[in-house]
Amino acid sequence: MALNKNNQEALTREEVKQEKKSREKKKRIRVRLIPIWLRIIIVIILFAASILLGAMFGYAIMGNGKVKDVFEKSTWTHIVDLVNKE
Repeated sequence: MALNKNNQEALTREEVKQEKKSREKKKRIRVRLIPIWLRIIIVIILFAASILLGAMFGYAIMGNGKVKDVFEKSTWTHIVDLVNKE
């Protein structure tokens, strides 16, 4: 009886291994709603928007300046001059 029970366990183990192999062969292909290249572009756009909004917020609200002044070249040259002050 013990041999017969071991044989049944061995068969069930083999069946389990075969099922795992068949599952690996039948892997589902994942269809993405948003392709990876589009995700990268979206992240870059969101990053740029956050930088612009942060500069606008910091200059206009915290720095008591005008929002339009953030986009002027003279503002950034002045900031660079302050940072690189020698």
